[in-house]
Amino acid sequence: MKKITHSHRPLILITNDDGIQAKGLQQVAEFLKPLGDIVVVAPDGPRSGQSSAITVAMPLRMKVLDEQKGFCRICTNGTPVDCIKLSMNVLLDCRPDLIVSGINHGSNSGVSVVYSGTMGAVTEGTLLHIPSIGFSLCNHKADADFSPCRDLVIDICQKALNSPAWPQCVGLNINIPDTPRLNGMKICRAAQGYWTEEYDCRVDPHGREYFWLTGSFKNNEPDADDTDEYWLDRGYATIVPCSTDRSASGLLPAFASILGA
Repeated sequence: MKKITHSHRPLILITNDDGIQAKGLQQVAEFLKPLGDIVVVAPDGPRSGQSSAITVAMPLRMKVLDEQKGFCRICTNGTPVDCIKLSMNVLLDCRPDLIVSGINHGSNSGVSVVYSGTMGAVTEGTLLHIPSIGFSLCNHKADADFSPCRDLVIDICQKALNSPAWPQCVGLNINIPDTPRLNGMKICRAAQGYWTEEYDCRVDPHGREYFWLTGSFKNNEPDADDTDEYWLDRGYATIVPCSTDRSASGLLPAFASILGA
C-alpha cells in the first residue's frame, strides 16, 4: 500500500473501537476537517474492550474506503492499537501532529479506562510521544446525537495542535455527558470503583449454558468532588490526564520493606 502524503496543514490521525461505520467516528472526522488533513484508520467492526490488544495470530489487512485531497478513510481487521501501529509503520509519510480516538459510543470514565479500546489507541499514541486524546459520549445508542460535543472537541484539539510543550507520556481521557448543553469542563481524576455481576448465565436452545457480559459500575467514592463520575453526573465534560507510566513509585519503600528487597 502506498504511503499517504499530506499538505502543509497539520496531520490528524483518527481511530476508534466502535468500528469504521460508527457515527461517533464519522462525526469527529467532520468536526476536525477545518483543523488539518484527516486520516481515519479504524477497525472493520466493533472492538470495544480491547484495551491495548494487538493482533499476533493472523495477518492484518487494510482497505481504502475513501481517498481525496486532505481526507482518507481506511479500515482494517485489526484492533485500535493495530490501527495506530499500521498508520505509523505502513501508511503515513510522517508523524501525525495529533491522534484522536473516538468519539466513543458510551462512557470511558472511572476504571473503564483500563479496558477501553478507545483509550488503548490513546496509550499507543502517547508511547510515541504524539499528543493523543480519547473522546467518549455517555450514550451507547448507534444514532446518538454528537452535536453537543462539537465545540468542545474542536477547542481541545486546536489547543493540542497549538501547544508547544504537550507533556510527554500523558494522554487525555475526555468524557462528555449526554446532555444538550454542557455546564463546562473539569480537569479531574478517575473515580475509583469496580464492576459487579459482570456475567449473566443463560441457556441456549440446546440446553447448554453460556455467559453474556453485563454488570454495572459501583463508584467507591460517590461524594468525592474531584472525580470524573462526580462531574459527569452534574453535566460537565471531564478531562483525565492518563500516564503511560504505571509504576507505583511512591510505594517502592513500602514494598521494599514487605519483600525485604
